[in-house]
Amino acid sequence: MTAPALAHPANPDLLPLLGRTPLARIRTPLPDPQPGFWAKLECLGAGGMKARSAVAMLRGAHARGELQPGATVVESTSGTLGVGLAFAGQALGHPVVLVGDAELEPSMRQLLRSHGARLEIVDTPAEHGGWQAARLARLHELLERLPGAYWPDQYNNPDNAAGYHAMAQELIGELDGLDVLVCSVGTGGHSAGLVEPLRRRWPALRVIGVDSVGSAIFGQPPRKRLMRGLGSSIHPRNVAYGAFDEVHWVGPAEAVDACHRLAKGCFVSGGWSTGAAALVAAWAARTEDGARVATVFPDGPHRYLGTIYDDAYCRAHGLDSGHAAGRPVEIPHPRSAEVTGWARCRTVVDPLGIRL
Repeated sequence: MTAPALAHPANPDLLPLLGRTPLARIRTPLPDPQPGFWAKLECLGAGGMKARSAVAMLRGAHARGELQPGATVVESTSGTLGVGLAFAGQALGHPVVLVGDAELEPSMRQLLRSHGARLEIVDTPAEHGGWQAARLARLHELLERLPGAYWPDQYNNPDNAAGYHAMAQELIGELDGLDVLVCSVGTGGHSAGLVEPLRRRWPALRVIGVDSVGSAIFGQPPRKRLMRGLGSSIHPRNVAYGAFDEVHWVGPAEAVDACHRLAKGCFVSGGWSTGAAALVAAWAARTEDGARVATVFPDGPHRYLGTIYDDAYCRAHGLDSGHAAGRPVEIPHPRSAEVTGWARCRTVVDPLGIRL
């Protein structure tokens, strides 16, 4: 029997720390010279980017009566949402139980436990659906064991996207105009939450989704993925497929190369999602003459010191810059070819069968 995490009183004084993150101008060559794009530095917000969605999901559940005061919150995470839920749990007064997997870094496990979350770790991926499916299976077991527990279901909860409306308003207040928005896609929350308000302000806005090689989100076959924080082996219903004008799949070698260039060239860097989004944002700024481009850097580099920023790890996984593509290969349809590195497609489909 798994014991619930320890309850604690709500600390609403944390809530004013949410959001209002800096916007940086990034001019680092990625890998070629580019005129610059804007990056929202979510690593500098309390609880990270996903604290926005975590607070929104718990508040929405409160309003609907689905989450009772002091009840336990249970969720599956590869790490980043876990930090956000730990923040939201402290702010709103809920113990948090997180289901991770064997690939969750020791440093992230320590961080989550330090913030008061209780961890459940699955050690074997599911035959179909990989680590995500295995985590979800354990999560459902926990819901049966913990009476009154609430599952936010980040992959399908519309409050996930609603949590990013405030970020959209921040961007509207900070930018004179915007032509291209580049978003990494995992649960689909922050892209869905940004697009609607930004397109109300700038109706001609083009949106580029950034996925991971080996991810099933945009119709590629699911494969084992080295990259975490973007991509999925399931099909989250929060992904607003109709919002995207095109999608890019980025491989780990390209993401690592971008992270290293960012760290050395402008001091601002992050993890897999940050490197992938930066690569595609720089490509858009370089190839679309005069376009005003913005993206979101979901996290910082600290979680990845033993992977992306570790030379031995990169050598062991073949992630030196010589393996990184300098431009995307274009495919006509997500199912026309299985991509193994940076690729682009201007046909966006919902893989569950809806043509957009």
